[in-house]
Amino acid sequence: MISISRIALVLAMASVCSIPYPTVAQTTGGRWSIGIHAGANIWMNDMNQRKVGEGAEMYLRYGVSRGFSLGIQGGYEELKSGQKPAYKPQLPNDYLKLRAGHASLVGWFHFSPGKKFAPYFYLGGGVMMYKGVNGINLNFPDTKRYISFHIPAGIGFEAFMGKSASFTMEASGRVLDDKTEFFKFQAPDWYGSVKAGFNFYFGRSEVDDDDEDGLTNVLEERFGTDPHFADTDKDGLKDGEEVNRYKTDPLKADTDGDGLTDGDEVLKYRTDPAQTDTDGDGLSDGVEINKDGTDPLKIDTDGDTLTDGDEVSKHNTDPLRADTDGDGLSDWDEVKVYKTDPTKSDTDADGLTDVDEVRKYKTDPSKNDTDGGGIADGAETLKGTNPLNPKDDLPGGAPLVLEAGKRLVLEGVNFVSGSARLLQNSGKTLERARRALVNNPAVKVEIVGHTDNNGSAKMNMSLSLRRAQAVRAWLVKKGIPASRLTSTGRGLNEPLDTNGTAEGRANNRRIEFRVK
Repeated sequence: MISISRIALVLAMASVCSIPYPTVAQTTGGRWSIGIHAGANIWMNDMNQRKVGEGAEMYLRYGVSRGFSLGIQGGYEELKSGQKPAYKPQLPNDYLKLRAGHASLVGWFHFSPGKKFAPYFYLGGGVMMYKGVNGINLNFPDTKRYISFHIPAGIGFEAFMGKSASFTMEASGRVLDDKTEFFKFQAPDWYGSVKAGFNFYFGRSEVDDDDEDGLTNVLEERFGTDPHFADTDKDGLKDGEEVNRYKTDPLKADTDGDGLTDGDEVLKYRTDPAQTDTDGDGLSDGVEINKDGTDPLKIDTDGDTLTDGDEVSKHNTDPLRADTDGDGLSDWDEVKVYKTDPTKSDTDADGLTDVDEVRKYKTDPSKNDTDGGGIADGAETLKGTNPLNPKDDLPGGAPLVLEAGKRLVLEGVNFVSGSARLLQNSGKTLERARRALVNNPAVKVEIVGHTDNNGSAKMNMSLSLRRAQAVRAWLVKKGIPASRLTSTGRGLNEPLDTNGTAEGRANNRRIEFRVK
């Protein structure tokens, strides 16, 4: 038995140098374990010579909780002492050895449950049965077996080597009754022990983490993840990282549904895998990366002060270019300051770029003819007239001003009496009207004819319509699209002046533009 103990002790001590630092943490809670330990002891008693003895023991315990285990510890010890000189008549021998077996109920207190390196303390109580022999291997004091109480207490540590085994070392003291050397004198009897060995675990614990993903098997069962595969949804993140750190769904590769896997969002793009639109610009992270090429971490990738979302969805500008149309004005300036089209370098199609109108000519880049004189700003700059002065545009005067919702009397448009035939002197006014329509290509007008009260109402209604139609026909012939012009007759129903005088009747006979 002694040779076996010595061999076990040597192997256990040597294992300290050969075992790598544990990579798997474990816990005793909820699991059975068996320990096999061997080592050396020193017997402290009334004899004056201390000698090293051998010992080995086993235990069987159950983890009542993460921090406490309860079990039975038993083993065999050889306790040795010497006496020189042999002056005590009660101890006639100069050497005494006990061959002792012990069994105790022991409680273990684990200080760092679930850690790779786990220190512990234990305390117990039981009995030891022993028999003594002297230096010539004769029974002493007789052949009887004696019994003592046995109170072990010790400290140690476990270094886990895997899910089911740990290496352990411990030091302990075991209190005995005061006459284990068969003599009760001054010093109480006890022995100190240093042992090393291995513990083997069985069953499963609530804190087991088989796939080492940071989630216990119990939690994996709760979340529905695979306890044997660290990345259930195969998105590049461990299940524990998803649950505990990133707050993502370990069952979905793309938690926020933005078209990017959670792993790519965290490891590659640094976006938030739990938010579809990390920078809050109105575009999902997947759209920014896979379609638009914008930065999902910047609300305004090109730095033009318009958000990427507004550029793509609202203004149709390029979120990667601060000046989409290349006219020298940033998209922000065009949209917010000058109200021009950021996708067109010449918003009003007057032949001048928006930036030249703003910075060089001080004209309105959203109006084809800033001064309303009848000639576009670009044409004025080419011929040397001032695009800010309407008086130098046309020799015949400024064109008519067409404002939406307003009515405009075409003064100077005259007809043969009682007829819809235009007089020659109407041409100047009609030309001004034509130029106004050319300069305002988006404008539509209703041409309305009016008469005085000479003649019947039916006749005047017909005459007023035909006169409006005559003006419309003249404008269409001069190149104004017919779709922009409608004609209506009001007859004598809407007079501007009295019909009691010649001057009043002349004012009532008129052609109006009603601008839409």
